Amino acid sequence: MARRERVVRMSVEQPLWRALTAYRVLTMLYAVLLAVFGRERYDRPWVAVVFLTVLAVWTLATLPKVSGAVACTKRFLVVDLALALTGILLTPLADFEAQSVDGPTLPSIWTAGAVLAFALKGGWRWAAFASTLVAAANIVERGEPSRDTFHNVLLVWVASIAIGYVVEVARASERTLARALEIEAATRERERLARDIHDSVLQVLAMVQRRGTALGGEAAELGRLAGEQEVALRTLVTSGLVPATRVSEDAAEGAVVRSVEVDDEPSGPSACDLRTLLAPHAGSRITFAEPGAPVLLDPATARELAAAVGAALDNVRVHAGKDAQAWILVEDWADEVIVTVRDDGPGIPEGRLAQAEGEGRMGVALSIRGRLRDLGGTAELVSVPGQGTEVELKVPKVSRGKAGSAG
Repeated sequence: MARRERVVRMSVEQPLWRALTAYRVLTMLYAVLLAVFGRERYDRPWVAVVFLTVLAVWTLATLPKVSGAVACTKRFLVVDLALALTGILLTPLADFEAQSVDGPTLPSIWTAGAVLAFALKGGWRWAAFASTLVAAANIVERGEPSRDTFHNVLLVWVASIAIGYVVEVARASERTLARALEIEAATRERERLARDIHDSVLQVLAMVQRRGTALGGEAAELGRLAGEQEVALRTLVTSGLVPATRVSEDAAEGAVVRSVEVDDEPSGPSACDLRTLLAPHAGSRITFAEPGAPVLLDPATARELAAAVGAALDNVRVHAGKDAQAWILVEDWADEVIVTVRDDGPGIPEGRLAQAEGEGRMGVALSIRGRLRDLGGTAELVSVPGQGTEVELKVPKVSRGKAGSAG
């Protein structure tokens, strides 16, 4: 079963909800202190006491309701706004001179928090609705509203609509980003599956075609059929419609080194010695040069890097000729591992790689460069006709990408 990658994203609007929570508490305290220090102006102080008590209890009891868009229900918003409007309209009942003096209302600036909750929940249209009701309540409460009254209600109206619009844009951007991440993840998965197919099925079909053609007779017919299936499968790989196969991990499991404690090496309970995965390639025509100490990488990175080396060697066997010699050099640096695969074959003619990709032959594009890109590394290919080919693979010690592995 293919390993699943989980991407955890925090909503871009969540900080706004946290800010609203703090704003409601602070403005509730401000309204209470404003009433305490200005208590001499109230003709009916018990009205202010009752309302502010209800306001304080409601604010503290409903803090979970303003923790996010899901918790903030429409019913809560209606009651919250109704409480703010009630406080505004009750102000003349507690303070007889409120309509003639431009003083604060009972809920004071706490009212803006109720409007902002509408903005965060439903966007600028909801904000316009709530702020219009608040503006109307303020104008009614004043009786003969002054310039400052109009200024304040207009400020709340414009600010709430602007915040609501920003929230809508943020949500749209978040959806676009989530979709882009899904497309990127799907593309990487298709490339990983295409690499697996190239490294297994396509290589076998190509070998059957070559051997069948060489043997002739009935074997030639089998080779022809294998060639047709190879072409069809390469077309599927190129279009992205690929079934899942997996690269064997048996070699990697045997190369695990337990309890490694080395600075700047992969952390965790296990690490893999890259040398163990590459050593089996050594033979009469392949020379393997390795450091004297273990080359430790996390198992997924080591497997993918070894698979890229295997793909490079497959290209040597197929294209460089049966008498070609190859060399594998492993370099273990402080922050990266470099593996170089070189051969003495005829080299790659200019433009051949682009032509191969167009024909669906994705060995270099997917099995080598695609793997290294997913690991956060690079793959550089240098080839001079008549002087062989060199492939340099670099991966960081702490991979920025996620190797596509099976599990």
